[in-house]
Amino acid sequence: VQLQASGGGLVRPGGSLRLSCAASGHELRNYAIGWFRQAPGKEREGVSCIVPHDDKSLNTDAVKGRFTMSRDAAKNMVYLQMDSLEPEDTAIYYCAIDYLAIPGSCALKDYEYDLWGQGTLVTVSS
Repeated sequence: VQLQASGGGLVRPGGSLRLSCAASGHELRNYAIGWFRQAPGKEREGVSCIVPHDDKSLNTDAVKGRFTMSRDAAKNMVYLQMDSLEPEDTAIYYCAIDYLAIPGSCALKDYEYDLWGQGTLVTVSS
């Protein structure tokens, strides 16, 4: 079972990126999926999560109105659309699975998550 985040890169302030999270060995639609990030010298923080079996998502205040999380069950993928990017969004972004999330809920706490993928670096700079 593996998770892989991709789609990071260098983008100017105000630009957009879409991160993807792919899984082998799991149907992602069955679980809560979270996106987290860790900037240099800072603790890891929860960015967005999506509940099991639904498209309801939750964002941290810092990205509300700018980031949108979605899933494509047919492709077994989860996405994080990031718009209006700011230099403060620069970080390594990780996706993770919460096996035990109850239907209709997800959490932005990293200790709730059980399986982590390798991260993808997002750099926002002019």
